Amino acid sequence: MSPIDAHIPKDTPIKVVPATALPHIDGALSYRANAPVRVGQLVSTPLGKREVVGMVIGAANDADINGMTLKTVTPYDADYHLTPDMRQFMDWVAKWYLEKPGLVLKMASSVPSALKQDALTIGYHAVATPDQANTVRRQNILKNLSGMMPESLAAIRELTGATATTIKAMCKDGLLAAVPVKPHNDQQYHADGNMISGRQQKLTVEQAAAAKTLADAVAEQKYTAFLLDGVTGSGKTEVYFEAVAEALKAGRQALILLPEIALSQAFEARCHERFGFRPHLWHSGLGDSRRRAVWREAIRGTPMVVAGARSALFLPFRNPGVVVVDEEHELSYRQQEGVRYHARDMAVLRARLSRIPVILSSATPSLESLVNVEQGKYQHIRLFSRFGSAGMPDIKLIDLGKTPAERRRWLSPPLVDAIGKALEKKEQVLLFLNRRGYAPMSLCLSCRERIVCPNCSAWLVTHKSAGELRCHHCGHNSRFPTVCPSCQTEGMIMPCGPGVERLSEEVELRFPDARQGIFSSDAITTPALAEQFFNAVYNDEIDIIIGTQMVAKGHHFPDLTLVGVVDADLGLGGADLRGGELSWQLLTQVAGRAGRASRPGQVLLQTAMPEAMVLQSLIHDDRESFIAAEKAARSEAAMPPYGRLAAVILSGRDEARLMMMAKQMANDWPHFEGVTLLGPAPAPLRLLRRNYRVRFLLKSSREVNLQRVISSWLDRITIPSAINCQVDIDPVSFF
Repeated sequence: MSPIDAHIPKDTPIKVVPATALPHIDGALSYRANAPVRVGQLVSTPLGKREVVGMVIGAANDADINGMTLKTVTPYDADYHLTPDMRQFMDWVAKWYLEKPGLVLKMASSVPSALKQDALTIGYHAVATPDQANTVRRQNILKNLSGMMPESLAAIRELTGATATTIKAMCKDGLLAAVPVKPHNDQQYHADGNMISGRQQKLTVEQAAAAKTLADAVAEQKYTAFLLDGVTGSGKTEVYFEAVAEALKAGRQALILLPEIALSQAFEARCHERFGFRPHLWHSGLGDSRRRAVWREAIRGTPMVVAGARSALFLPFRNPGVVVVDEEHELSYRQQEGVRYHARDMAVLRARLSRIPVILSSATPSLESLVNVEQGKYQHIRLFSRFGSAGMPDIKLIDLGKTPAERRRWLSPPLVDAIGKALEKKEQVLLFLNRRGYAPMSLCLSCRERIVCPNCSAWLVTHKSAGELRCHHCGHNSRFPTVCPSCQTEGMIMPCGPGVERLSEEVELRFPDARQGIFSSDAITTPALAEQFFNAVYNDEIDIIIGTQMVAKGHHFPDLTLVGVVDADLGLGGADLRGGELSWQLLTQVAGRAGRASRPGQVLLQTAMPEAMVLQSLIHDDRESFIAAEKAARSEAAMPPYGRLAAVILSGRDEARLMMMAKQMANDWPHFEGVTLLGPAPAPLRLLRRNYRVRFLLKSSREVNLQRVISSWLDRITIPSAINCQVDIDPVSFF
């Protein structure tokens, strides 16, 4: 193994990991470099007929080369070098999740254009004094540009109003000169810790003590994991902002992970208010030029704040100072495609390897984090009070067995009455239903057949606003049918059950004068649309918000006093081991949107299961009893976080061949001590994107190395190329 940052002379045989998803490449290949390189350097790597990004991991030995003629790699900019802690992090991710190192490198080098030199643009600067110009307009342009560095045509147009024709004419007349320039950094993102110009909010005694603990840990520059556990509206963001400020003062970089890109615009505004500059955003909807700028500043060690989705964890920070995971309990931190990593867990690992603090923030912490506190792995910081004069909302149940909604209606009389009273007082209402679209399924009243997706074993969801049926798994869509595809009867297809669109119809019928808006992933597809929606709420242009789980995440609506949960039973009573925990988290977060300012809040939960422990814990504000019961049940069953799980999923087009392969794998299972193999069995979602799916589930104690067990098992088996085998370590979804 080469020394950590060893320099390797030109033309020396080297080992390079290509950032590729090619199945036959499991690790490094041998090359020569046409210039000196060092371990961790990113290089342009020939692979077949194309060039990919690669990373140098050391010198090759004679056995690696074995007389081969080696292709040549070309180093990128010397700055484009991954630090030892970043390389160690990537290696850990690959080994923990049993993924190819090249796929993890691909996430860390996800902006290939950032590695290439920017083309020079043309800038213009003054080469004459204003009195040499023959018109007032030209004199003003020269005054504005006097003493300035060369600026682009767009910048000059914005500064002076000059047209391109005028600028080029002034160049021709010798008043301006055109020169090639490199693009410069946008000052709105400039994060100088010694020049923080924003407004620091006055903290309460409780908040100030928490903030000092976090800031001191950042100043010490050593690893500590904190669970920042505060009720909704307790000011957790303002508290961890002090840790971010401490990192910036030390000239370091701060990463804040967010569970939902719809939160990014509002978060950007809060960050700008606190620090006087904007954080760099990082998510899938970002344009290539912004992604390029963020990636380059990260790898160069520029002091910065990045607020992003889970993939921001793989930005190649040269000089990290703190990592924050906001809403750490959210399952959206788990990547379900490609490399199946959990960003919260890997954020803790990244911080430990970089020897910096990590802050996990939540009003409803995950059981995993609470158990880590119990075991002394995390330091627990509690915030018990809401900020300012806001109190906790009053939560009550509406027993649908006693006061049901009318037929083909979804709002019970008590909830309708409460909505009317809130509207009379000019207060805002949130109606929560965690179902997208108009109806979760459509049924033929003649033959009773449900309309299913042709690609998946899932019901098609009715989206009435678009006039179509959609699959929420593969994206298939079709026009709403007038004839049953099964029995050919006309006009008998009926949407069944409520979604947010159907709820919107009822609200329109009952409260025709109320202004309403739907907040779901179908309606809010970009951060800009989310910002537009929030502004409408803040400006009192919306009276009733109808939302899915997107609306539960970190939003602050000062005039919202009533939350109505239309179906509090969704998620209860299923087979998911986390079902109760997830329902408690979601309902607590939704309830936390009510009464966050001076007006008291009220939460009404419609339920057919009023005795459910989750609901009883909410109305009695008894979180501790609920968590204790969840811990006891998981511990008794040796389920996470007290035991370990891993899934092995086979998928392919031929179901019979798939089942035959699965049975062969079961027969080849070597029976490891302390490990239980369950399956094979058809997955709950048996067909997905026209591929049949079969699952194995492995269960063990915490002490067992399941990765080694799975690797040993799969090494004994040859899986045909027509069958895909996916390993899911520590799964959170069991579909």
